[in-house]
Amino acid sequence: MLRRARKRPMSEINIVPYIDVMLVLLVVFMVAAPLLTLGVSVELPKAAAKPMQSERQEPLVASVDAEGNMYLNIGDNPDAPLDADTLVQRVAAVLRHQPETPVMVRGDTSADYGSVVRVMALLQTAGAPSVGLVTESPEQAAPRGSR
Repeated sequence: MLRRARKRPMSEINIVPYIDVMLVLLVVFMVAAPLLTLGVSVELPKAAAKPMQSERQEPLVASVDAEGNMYLNIGDNPDAPLDADTLVQRVAAVLRHQPETPVMVRGDTSADYGSVVRVMALLQTAGAPSVGLVTESPEQAAPRGSR
């Protein structure tokens, strides 16, 4: 009688499907990431400051546009201007629940200095222990004609 040779099971892992899934996810995240950026369009002042260390939490960002309107990056409509009382109430509510949340101010280059200082004072009234300023580094600044 002839004995049939038994085939040994293949013990290699086929990673091709995993690579395909990873590439699909990469493309999805590359397309989706720019769409997640919300906010008000402000022209930031240029400063040669060192970037802040990345925080674990999303910071509260109060923005001031060229007309002096105030915005906050949280809420139902972050593109809608807020009055002073609403800004203080929303920031205070967030800081009550998450007191370690960093608070930042983005001021347009054309914004009145007094408007930016007023927003900083409102944020401190809401309970922010410190307020940072968001600037754009000179190397990242796009030429004015390209916007």
